[in-house]
Amino acid sequence: MKPILAFLIFISYWINSCQSNVSPQQITTTYFLVRHAEKDLSDPDNQNPKLTEAGKIRSENWAKMLVDTPVDMVYTTNYIRTRKTAEPIAKNKKLELALYNPRNLYDSRFQKKTKGKTVVIVGHSNTIPALVNKIIGKEKYSTIDEKIYGKLFIIKITGDIITDTVLYIN
Repeated sequence: MKPILAFLIFISYWINSCQSNVSPQQITTTYFLVRHAEKDLSDPDNQNPKLTEAGKIRSENWAKMLVDTPVDMVYTTNYIRTRKTAEPIAKNKKLELALYNPRNLYDSRFQKKTKGKTVVIVGHSNTIPALVNKIIGKEKYSTIDEKIYGKLFIIKITGDIITDTVLYIN
């Protein structure tokens, strides 16, 4: 529980410190991007598996970690594992899940809709790093190893300034 508390304090401080230096004309958009939690690999032919018990716990922990962070929207792909990862966050924030296609998520319409908002995006080991790279405008992150489920990407956009942070939470 101590790592979660430390993380929450860090995130709250980070968000507040970034916003306190912003002029009224500049709007900050924040994206939290995570890969879905642990999926059931018992049937290799199942393209849409459920979460394992560990995955269910991780999903609840993502929600706990964001409990004191204002969230305006929660996006997920239309797979059981991503929806079940996103549901606890959306439930805690009293939000509906928004489904997205990872091939055209960060288009001008999405950017306009999310400007000035705090948005959680749940995706996959290949789509989350690709989306982060698209948002930050450089090829910085590669596909997440299939065994890693605890990466949290945080992107803040204020005017022309884009910052990205990766936290490993296990």
